[in-house]
Amino acid sequence: MRAEIICVGSELLLGDIVDTNTQYLAQRLSALGIDLYYSTSVGDNLGRLVDCLRRAHERSDVVLTSGGLGPTDDDLTREGIAELMGETPVVDESLAEELRKFFQLRRLEMTANNLKQASLIPSARAIPNARGTAPGWWVSKHGKSIIAMPGPPGELHRMWEDQVEPQLGDGASVIRSRTLKLFNISESLVDVLLKPLTPAANPTVAVYAKQDGIHVRITAKAAHAEGAMRAIEPIEAEARRLLGDSLWGTDSDTQESVTGALLSSRGLTLAVAETVTRGQIAAMLSATGGSESWFRGGLVLPAPNDDSAEAGRLARLSLEQFRADMGIGVCGGPVAGSEPLVDDVLVAIVQPSSGLASNAAFRTRHHLVRTIGAYYALHELRRTLSRV
Repeated sequence: MRAEIICVGSELLLGDIVDTNTQYLAQRLSALGIDLYYSTSVGDNLGRLVDCLRRAHERSDVVLTSGGLGPTDDDLTREGIAELMGETPVVDESLAEELRKFFQLRRLEMTANNLKQASLIPSARAIPNARGTAPGWWVSKHGKSIIAMPGPPGELHRMWEDQVEPQLGDGASVIRSRTLKLFNISESLVDVLLKPLTPAANPTVAVYAKQDGIHVRITAKAAHAEGAMRAIEPIEAEARRLLGDSLWGTDSDTQESVTGALLSSRGLTLAVAETVTRGQIAAMLSATGGSESWFRGGLVLPAPNDDSAEAGRLARLSLEQFRADMGIGVCGGPVAGSEPLVDDVLVAIVQPSSGLASNAAFRTRHHLVRTIGAYYALHELRRTLSRV
C-alpha cells in the first residue's frame, strides 16, 4: 500500500508553526508497513489544494491530510476534497447536533459557520474527534481513500490512534527497526565497517549522523512484528561485532540515561563542575529520570585557563562542594589560529575512594562546543564507569 501526506495551512509555509504531523504520521505508517513516497505542504488556496489532492489521489492508495478542517473561510480541506470528488457537501444533522451539545456544555455561542464542520459528501463518513469540534473525513472512492484529520497535533494523534490506525493497519504488513547508537567514531568509518551488511534489501542497514553520535538503523518488513524482530536479530548481532566498543546504546537510550544507569547500578553519586559547556552537562543529567538518587549537583564557572590541570581542579572542586563519590570537571577553549574555529574540550574524572583518575581531550567546532562538549564528557564518564 502506498501512502501520501498533505499538510494544509499557509502558516506552515510562512514558518509560523513547525510541521510535526508529517513526522508523526510517517513513523506510524512505517510501523504499519505502509510505504510513504511523498509528503507535501500547501497553503490555504483552493486551486492549489485541489491540484495537490488530485496528484496524490492518482498516484497513491491512501492520502492523509492534516489541517483545514476548522470553521473559517480559509479552512478549505473539505471543499478541496469535495471538488476533487465532484460531490457537494451537505450538513449532517447528527453531526450538527453533536456540535450544538459541545458548545452548550461549554456555555459558548455556536455561530453559523461552525456548521461546515458538520458537513459530509456522499463518499465520506465522519471520523469522531474526541478532542475538538472538527470531525475528520474518511473518503472512499475508486478503490482509494482520502483521510482528512485536524491540524492540532493533540487532536490528530488521538484520532489516528483511536479511529484511523486500527482500520488502516488491519491485515497490513509491519515494519520494525532497531537503532544502534555510537559515539566518537566517524560516519565514514561506520559505513566502511558495516559494508558487508548494507547491500541487503530486507532487513536494511542505514547509517545516520546525529548530534549525539552515529546511529545505525536496522529495519525489517514482515507479516507480523515477531517476524520482523527475528529478521533483525542476526543482523544486529553481526553489526555489534563489527562496531565493537563504539556502541553505547540502542533505540530510545540517551547518553545521560545510560550514564545514570551505570552510576545507579554501582551505587555511586556524581557531581559536575564545568566551564566551556556552560551548565549543559548538569542540565542533561538533572533532567534524567531517577537522577535525584545519583546526581548531587553542578557548578558553572568562568574559565581562567584550559589545561588538563584545570579540568582536574574542577573535578575535585565538585567533589568537595557536593560530597559526591565521583567528580567530573570540564573546561576548554578556542584553538588559536583554527579556521573554522574549533575548541578544545578537556575532561577529568576523579573518584578518591578507589584512586581512580581519568583525563581526556577532545575537539569540536566552536559553535557546537556546549552540546557536543557535554556529549564528549558523558562519553568519557561512561568509559570510566565501565572500569569501576
